[in-house]
Amino acid sequence: MLKLVPKEKVEAEVKRLIARKSLATDMPEEKVVREILREVKENGDRALITFNKRFDKVELTKEQLKVSEEEIKKAYKRVKKEFLPSLSKAITNITAYHRKQKGDEWFETLPLDIVLGQRLIPLQRVGVYVPGGRAAYPSSVLMNVIPAKVAGVKEIILVSPPPISSYVLVAAAEIGVKSIYKVGGAQAIAALAYGTETIPRVDKIVGPGNIYVTLAKKEVFGVVGIEGLAGPSEILIIADGDAEAEFIAADLLAQAEHDPDAFSLLLTNSAKLAAEVEKQIKKQLPRLSRRKIIEAAEIMIMMVESIHQAVEISNRIAPEHLELEISSPQRSLEQVKNAGAVFLGPHSPVAVGDYLAGPNHVLPTGGTARFASPLGVYDFVKHQSIIGYTKPALKNVWKDVKLLAEIEGLQAHARAIDVRFS
Repeated sequence: MLKLVPKEKVEAEVKRLIARKSLATDMPEEKVVREILREVKENGDRALITFNKRFDKVELTKEQLKVSEEEIKKAYKRVKKEFLPSLSKAITNITAYHRKQKGDEWFETLPLDIVLGQRLIPLQRVGVYVPGGRAAYPSSVLMNVIPAKVAGVKEIILVSPPPISSYVLVAAAEIGVKSIYKVGGAQAIAALAYGTETIPRVDKIVGPGNIYVTLAKKEVFGVVGIEGLAGPSEILIIADGDAEAEFIAADLLAQAEHDPDAFSLLLTNSAKLAAEVEKQIKKQLPRLSRRKIIEAAEIMIMMVESIHQAVEISNRIAPEHLELEISSPQRSLEQVKNAGAVFLGPHSPVAVGDYLAGPNHVLPTGGTARFASPLGVYDFVKHQSIIGYTKPALKNVWKDVKLLAEIEGLQAHARAIDVRFS
């Protein structure tokens, strides 16, 4: 659905977008999700088999839940030959980028032999959800697994709705995933969170999915960790009169094809460009195979007074993807405070970031870029504080600690210090 928004109506539309549906509120699907979680928690593999048959129309035995080596070999025979070289380039770039995110442990010795420090400990076992349904997503495999492996996670459990795409299986095999299970939806999240006879319990679950997957992750948070709650995909493009309308239209349509609930937004101070983009959208849309999905999504062109105003609006909306198709985009970059990923100039489309550039494409959605970050190596490590005091060091501060504990009314805390010197 294409919508043109004049300057006088921009503020109302911006407020509507800021208030877009939040997963923090109660949703009707939650009742179904809770029932699925309960079933899997109580009945394990038997529940997974039942749900596979009900939701994915696939009948599997307990032994068939795990993808076999033979199935991996067959998958390699089914993929296009040119897929592997392109996949290899993506793996190289994504790995190189994420290696730069690795943090450092540190320790220091202070006077009186006080030792302070921080350890970084990789999670032991991580669950990765790879969606199926409308398309195959080998890129989701790379973006979720590679930072975990760079962080040092030893065991990765991958789940995806059956039948799993050959491209997903090959991508997983190429980066060393050994445990792949044919289960999707909320039931897959339940299996990862609670464990079943076949699927082991994990420490953290990452990866996007439909509303049932997302709500299931919300429900099990606390039992396991999650990286966030993924909402519909979104793009905001800021463009001036020198921008290329054909490029902009293509990028707006590309994001809209993800999901009927996706939204694509252009902010421009050029009426001529707005008209040209509108023509290009209407010209390009009939050629696209996912036209019905795009037509259900929201595509908007908003007129603004200036590029500065456009950046201010973008910061309020906090989009998942932000493209700066303006002259000297680096000059405006410092103003950008809230965006999951920023793409600079006409030859940096979101698509290159989705697949091959290197930065992660798992990004905060629904305005959460105000406080959240892209998925990274830091999501797969724990920070552990180290404190070591000698007797002289503790004696030097014991009265201060005792006083602070007494002010808070915690007598046992005060005594735990006092007993060492009384």
